[in-house]
Amino acid sequence: MKKGQLLIDGQWVNGESTDTLRDKYDGQVYGDMAVASAAQVTQAIGALVAGQANTSLAPYERYKVLTRAARLIESRIDALVALMRHEVGFTLADGENEVRRCVQTLELCADEARRLQGDMVPMQSGAGVKNRIGFTIRLPRGVVCAITPFNSPLNVVCHKLGPALAGGNAVLLKPSELTPLTAVALCEILLEAGLPPGCLALLHGPGSVVGEQLLHDLRIAFYAFTGSTRVGRLIQQAAGLRRVQLELGSIASTIVCHDADLELAVSKVTAAGMRKAGQVCTSVQRLYVDRRVLDVFVPRLVAVASGMTAGDPSDPRTVIGPMISEQHAKRAQAWVDEAVAGGARLLTGGKVQGTVMPATVLTDVRDDMKVVCEEIFAPVLSVIPVDGIDDAIAKANDSPFGLSVGIFTSNLHTAFAAAPRMRFGGIHINEASSARVDAMPFGGVKDSGFGWEGPAYAIREMTEERLLTVAY
Repeated sequence: MKKGQLLIDGQWVNGESTDTLRDKYDGQVYGDMAVASAAQVTQAIGALVAGQANTSLAPYERYKVLTRAARLIESRIDALVALMRHEVGFTLADGENEVRRCVQTLELCADEARRLQGDMVPMQSGAGVKNRIGFTIRLPRGVVCAITPFNSPLNVVCHKLGPALAGGNAVLLKPSELTPLTAVALCEILLEAGLPPGCLALLHGPGSVVGEQLLHDLRIAFYAFTGSTRVGRLIQQAAGLRRVQLELGSIASTIVCHDADLELAVSKVTAAGMRKAGQVCTSVQRLYVDRRVLDVFVPRLVAVASGMTAGDPSDPRTVIGPMISEQHAKRAQAWVDEAVAGGARLLTGGKVQGTVMPATVLTDVRDDMKVVCEEIFAPVLSVIPVDGIDDAIAKANDSPFGLSVGIFTSNLHTAFAAAPRMRFGGIHINEASSARVDAMPFGGVKDSGFGWEGPAYAIREMTEERLLTVAY
């Protein structure tokens, strides 16, 4: 049985209590998680503050550590995939993709460590200014607290730890209590890669207890959080003048125009809506389809969705694995049942078995149904007919969230004219809403939060820019 210990001041230690961890598909015990005490949280932050003061890795040394970590993760792909199958219910394809992306993210962070720099300031552009130069430099903020979700226990964690470490910060990681052991494996790798122990801490426990204490410790300089909008608001309120990066809730939309490549759209929409059992903040939830192609598009969509095998994630044929818990699966089932009772039509799927929900497609939904107006976080698509691109844009924008949107069209004028009118952090043409390359900036607007992930962008947020001027 695997043990999920705490990492404090370079030592792996037990917590004040232990929680049992069960496989997300069959419910078998696979490990346990140490729960941190209030005293251990205080100790961990203190050790990082001291480590930040006493340990200074040069940019090239940070590059070497992150590069070595990437190679170690690459060499342990089988073990990490097996671990995430237990912890999250990832299929083989989802697990391998998570590891490959994590390797790329760390490589990108390593490169950013070597080229982090400020900017020259045109001092002599002002009237009467001569013999003076100015430039900015970028320095670590201090202790960065990374609070991460269950649905990407490796790559999202690296999107926070990687830029923070590349920028010279110390990092305290508080992963989801649903996926602690993947975080343990990552921290072990970082230490093995040569990261000084004083630069990293790992704490487990419920956000309502451990997370709450972390928010009110003023020794933490920066918070990087992915999770619900409700919790994001609490973090923003507690942080005060300290900086935060918040990647929050979403009801992701994708638009299929009348001139779209329908085969391409079907392929990408089903993959984006169903991968990781739909438990991705950018998973397609609202699918707006032009009425002119509705009768052709929907049968193709349903045929592909109904052919996606759901079940045991250890089976290589499985495309959709279990959801994170039976409670989450039952909630999704209840929302679908409620929609059908209210007049929606179930085209495929919709029946949960244990923690597994098959690919589910609905139509004839109303705007006030939960499957449309709340984030379902399940493999559920709602097909909504629209009368052209203007109607689709208006409907997609009618949401408190604005993380990501996709538009399928063969007309560049349609694409470029629509993009400025879409209030989303990311607008993807001929891709679904979940399209992402780890090098790109990633973040939202409105209730989806603010700040960028993406190593080159996150590292600038996780460092302070200071101005130097010289008169000569």
